[in-house]
Amino acid sequence: MTNRPIFITGIGTGIGKTLVSAILVEKLKADYWKPIQSGDLHETDTMRVQQLVTNNISTFHPEAYKLTQPFSPHKSAALDGITIEREKIILPQTENQLIIEGAGGLMVPLADDFLIIDLIKQLNAEVILVSQFYLGSINHTLLSIMALKQYKIPIKGIIFNGDEDIDAKEFILKHSKVPFLGSIPILNKVNRNDIISSVKYIAL
Repeated sequence: MTNRPIFITGIGTGIGKTLVSAILVEKLKADYWKPIQSGDLHETDTMRVQQLVTNNISTFHPEAYKLTQPFSPHKSAALDGITIEREKIILPQTENQLIIEGAGGLMVPLADDFLIIDLIKQLNAEVILVSQFYLGSINHTLLSIMALKQYKIPIKGIIFNGDEDIDAKEFILKHSKVPFLGSIPILNKVNRNDIISSVKYIAL
């Protein structure tokens, strides 16, 4: 692999990681990998990104774990009668830039002693943090950045998704000192044209 993998994580669930992943895959013509899929196996995040990307260069690598239940991965795995094992999550072999999409936020458990943030460290990835503006999002964003810094995980930057709050945005950027990579406006109906037109919002 020529470039360090980029891990897309969020300040919580439903923040827009899959949308941002699709935009980055399209912009960089990168490969995509979702190591762990919990539930929605009829319409996985890999399938969604694949449907939204138009370039013919990106490769979509198979998940390490596909869990049947739509819960936190450690619970979904338990319900499926398995335990997620860190040594079974291995980076795909590629010479292309790799975009990795996480599950939920940094402290989402994969097993009793294995969190998403541990997986990021294991994969030697750098992080793009996806944030969104709502009451409490400053706290959630700064705590996420603090955790990444404590783990000594490099942060490539932050992308804001959805309605913009200038005051919150300026506060987060000032206090975190994390590079600002762009803001994506609300997309009511996400399709391939939306992904193509959103590439311009990301400075990468």
